[in-house]
Amino acid sequence: MRPDPRSAPYQPIGSARKLWTSRDSEIVLSGPAGTGKSRGCLELLNYRADRYPDSRHLILRKTRASLTQTAIVTFEKNVLPQGWLGEVVKWRTQEQEYRYPNGSIIAVGGMDKATKIMSSEYDTIYVQEGIELNEEDWESATTRLRNGKTPRQQIIGDTNPGSPTHWLKKRSDRGSIQMVYCQHEDNPRLYSHKTGQWTKAGRAYLAMLEKLTGVRYKRLRQGLWVAAEGLVYSDWNPALHLIDRFDIPEDWPRYWVIDFGFTNPFVCQWWAEDPDGRLYLYREIYHTQRLVEDHARHILELSLGEPAPRAIICDHDAEGRATLERYVKLNTIAAHKAVTEGIQAVQARLRPAGDGKPRLYMLRDCTVERDENLDEKKAPASTAEEMDGYIWDTAGGRKRGEEPVKKDDHGADATRYLTAYKDLRDNSVRYAPSVLEMQPEEERSVFEDFFS
Repeated sequence: MRPDPRSAPYQPIGSARKLWTSRDSEIVLSGPAGTGKSRGCLELLNYRADRYPDSRHLILRKTRASLTQTAIVTFEKNVLPQGWLGEVVKWRTQEQEYRYPNGSIIAVGGMDKATKIMSSEYDTIYVQEGIELNEEDWESATTRLRNGKTPRQQIIGDTNPGSPTHWLKKRSDRGSIQMVYCQHEDNPRLYSHKTGQWTKAGRAYLAMLEKLTGVRYKRLRQGLWVAAEGLVYSDWNPALHLIDRFDIPEDWPRYWVIDFGFTNPFVCQWWAEDPDGRLYLYREIYHTQRLVEDHARHILELSLGEPAPRAIICDHDAEGRATLERYVKLNTIAAHKAVTEGIQAVQARLRPAGDGKPRLYMLRDCTVERDENLDEKKAPASTAEEMDGYIWDTAGGRKRGEEPVKKDDHGADATRYLTAYKDLRDNSVRYAPSVLEMQPEEERSVFEDFFS
């Protein structure tokens, strides 16, 4: 016998109700942060899995790892009735799926490990953060909607708005996707339809969103598909510059780049360089409220067994550099900080070369740990998330191209430091000794053993 369900079962309202009643084969909830988009989609999957025996459903995101602290948490804590997990609904680790007593399943997967999910058939596919996928991913997923156990076979999704040129928005504009626009009043935790008033949680949440500025305010508060005005890196294209993880060859040179911070994020980037000189950001720490010595220990843990960096490039915080060097026992190099020149160098690398490929990439899952404090503030929590909100400062009569806004730029600064190191120095400096070669002879073997 099933445990008693929740005393207040989920009732879809507003945009979530439109999702539940839609007969379209492709439908996406688009809107500001905190409008209950993911909850509505996950509740629909749970309802269909419980209602239709032997039905099959999928929770999908660009990478499987990113679901662990997002959709899975919401599903287990807020969607499944109390007592269901482990008693009614069983999690099967090997199959990466929730199994219902009626034979239905809800699988969990990422496009980074698509072999299994693309070999199965489903009745519903829910894509969380659809903006992360490319159109090929989306269309490939639609081919798996043929299980035939529910009245409608649908791919559904949610997303925060992005650039108006994004393929998801264009697909909606031409009528291939029904895009349902959400508002904060759709979330009963924030707004009470019974009283017609914001709840205490809603007032606090909206007050936080009102502190956002620029393109982040327009997207995360107003739910608009807009591009940032005065974008510094106008050639930045997530569909081009964000790539899936791959095995980096051992002989590719490595670089560490540091931008110090405590209240603002501390950023450490690990870059690799291929034989053609292209740069790949393959790991980063992007975190607030931690001491440099703690970051230093973490950096060493993450780098154990990897090739030693050719250079450790840091911003000009003398105390931060001294502390970092004391703990990692490696020398650092002060960054070349000419802002305009550095930005131009990054722009040149972002622009596709003659072969159609840019000279700078970022692995989409490179951030080691999400900073919950930044997420709560709706601030960028990775270098990639800074890029399409990094704009020129036009206050006080300044002209575009003179100086960027000094906000949410810590990963962008670090990226500029590395690009300046690689592209803005003469050859006598560019081929300086590696950090291992700078160590005293008697200590060099210790570092060689540690790194590789």
